[in-house]
Amino acid sequence: MAHIIIINPRFETSYWGMEHALPLFDVKANLPVACLPLLAALTPAEHTVTLVDENVEPIDYDLCAQADIVALTGMIVQRFRMKEILTELKRRNCFVVVGGPWVTVKEDYFDGLVDVTFIGEAEETWPKFLLEWAEGRHVRRYEQSDKTDMSKVPIPRFDLLKMDEYALGSLQFSRGCPFTCDFCDIIVVFGRKPRIKTSAQIVAEMEALLSAGMDTAFIVDDNLIGNKKAIKEVLRDVVAWQERNHYPMTFLTEASIDLADDDELMQLMVDANIRIVFIGIETPNEAALRETKKLQNLRKGGTMLEKIHTIQQTGMEVWCGMILGFDSDDTTIFDAQRVFIKDARIVNAMIGMLAAIPKTPLYTRLEKEGRLDHDDPPAFGTNVIPLNLSRETLRDGYLSVLSDLHQPAAYFDRLDALYLDARIQPERTRLRHLRRHPLRLIALNLTWAFEAAGIFTRLMRRVQDPELRNIYRQRFWKLLLRRRSPVILQIYAIKCAMHYHAHKMVQQMRSGGDIVNSF
Repeated sequence: MAHIIIINPRFETSYWGMEHALPLFDVKANLPVACLPLLAALTPAEHTVTLVDENVEPIDYDLCAQADIVALTGMIVQRFRMKEILTELKRRNCFVVVGGPWVTVKEDYFDGLVDVTFIGEAEETWPKFLLEWAEGRHVRRYEQSDKTDMSKVPIPRFDLLKMDEYALGSLQFSRGCPFTCDFCDIIVVFGRKPRIKTSAQIVAEMEALLSAGMDTAFIVDDNLIGNKKAIKEVLRDVVAWQERNHYPMTFLTEASIDLADDDELMQLMVDANIRIVFIGIETPNEAALRETKKLQNLRKGGTMLEKIHTIQQTGMEVWCGMILGFDSDDTTIFDAQRVFIKDARIVNAMIGMLAAIPKTPLYTRLEKEGRLDHDDPPAFGTNVIPLNLSRETLRDGYLSVLSDLHQPAAYFDRLDALYLDARIQPERTRLRHLRRHPLRLIALNLTWAFEAAGIFTRLMRRVQDPELRNIYRQRFWKLLLRRRSPVILQIYAIKCAMHYHAHKMVQQMRSGGDIVNSF
């Protein structure tokens, strides 16, 4: 029997981390990383597992020193904090293992600080290591020979996390993506063949998350629709579960833009109560899409702008990722990005400078061309040395676009264009179902209204800038005059909080703080 502590390090401030907005939601973190409760579920029952998410609670190093095994996971944006934690753990003579996306693509990054390294997925290697460790014959490096059979993945141990400290829950339906974007590490880590869980597994996970008190969840698949035929069958079962249980859950997810080409799939997602879909738009520069092999964004059937509007008209809001600094980008790209995002009515756009992740085709190509900055962290916020822009121009243009998109007028004009002018209808299937159950509908509307009131009250109390507070009041009043739907009220309150976070983050970067690159 072993006492195992599994740690997820604190994230640096980022666009999606929502660090400045979390107090407005009365939580400590955005959502739990999926690997923590999954690793706990993969651990044989004879062992004791303690999960520590540093975004929610501090690390108890004294407890770590007493544990038999301390495991650390982490992504690229967590690498500096990972090194700090590992240094302290080794100082205390802890037996330390490390895995996750970053060490998978940069195996030597923590040399001298870890006893065992896990590369890639760990559904097979984690239990194998624990067995071999118990028998005194473990090795220093584990990597699965085959990709995980998703039909055998257990239900994550949400019960071991402090779920009430998170704004959202996290679920995973599938892994892998069929596309070949050369900057993306997803196909490096998870492969190009999408693998999907069974409907029974997914339903069981939703019920476990709901039992843990979480009624909103991010489906963290990097491309939910990588296998459209398979996901349709799953979504039908999710819809049936929602109907049987009177729609207790709301979802967010990620998908490729070819979603707009499939009316049936979009309707299934709406019926499953997916409110938001994140799409990798990347750029309006078609030459850049070709150079990076993001060809799915160039397929026939309408422009990217038309496809985004098609998805929005179903009632699903589109969030997106945008990238600056492709080889074919010049100084015109900054205005092109501003115009595209405005015309697309995308309120929340994650803007980042192109970065090259080890083991990706982009990294290999740029290394051959001598266009990588190997300093860590790189001086200009990205390790890519651009072709047609100076590094200073790219950095300054990035900050300018990020700042302009989050000027209150620009941000809230996009919000109004979507919800007041286009009048999209979020959660329409859920609301249609609940109209047949009036008491449940009243309860849901009251919940939304109370959540909106709570967030808005905290905004008025905690936002120090009186001009910004006044803008939030004016926008709320404009909303109340034109559309008083409780779900729209809740959305607007959340958007105000998200704006405040982005506003603070941009202020800090422009006043000389570290450049926070989204990628």
